[in-house]
Amino acid sequence: MKQGIFITIEGPEGAGKTTVLKLIGESLKNLGLDVVLTREPGGIPIAEQIREVILNKENTAMDGRTEALLYAAARRQHLIEKVVPALNAGKIVLCDRFIDSSLAYQGYARGLGIDEVYSINQFAIEGLMPQLTIYFDIEPAEGLKRIKKSGIREVNRLDLEELQFHEKVRDGYKKAIEREKSRFFVVDASLPIEQVSEAVKEKILFVLKNN
Repeated sequence: MKQGIFITIEGPEGAGKTTVLKLIGESLKNLGLDVVLTREPGGIPIAEQIREVILNKENTAMDGRTEALLYAAARRQHLIEKVVPALNAGKIVLCDRFIDSSLAYQGYARGLGIDEVYSINQFAIEGLMPQLTIYFDIEPAEGLKRIKKSGIREVNRLDLEELQFHEKVRDGYKKAIEREKSRFFVVDASLPIEQVSEAVKEKILFVLKNN
């Protein structure tokens, strides 16, 4: 059986990745493709429980290293319980966030060091990296404004950080992209969602065709 394809979606808060991911998933399924949609942290019960601890607004005392380790722990469980079995079954896995989130948020924005956080996560993922990572780029202020305006998504602990933190996150993503340019596809997330969705769909179909 042919090995599946692992595709991750990244971006700052309010970039619209989750919305586009659902649209893309439905579109690919309509084409008859076997697609698994999932997210980090979460995707399976144990990782969802860890997610609740990480994003709980009451956990303001959480140390940066604790945060990084919790993300890595959730990532490990999610990987072995959901992602790897799906890939082994030849499915397309579309995951909302993966290792690059940790590099941007904890490695750079929290100041723990991109290399240090990368090392923690290599222990967790054992070298399994996505074939394609789609990065939704948007001005942090605009992303946070979207969250506030929509009122749909519950505000979590990371949303409460100052704008400067979210600006560092964006800078962290840029540094992560510099490390491995060939894996990334960058989209302008400030464009209308239909345009963003179409660009992402075309890129994914191109990768699937040439895999």
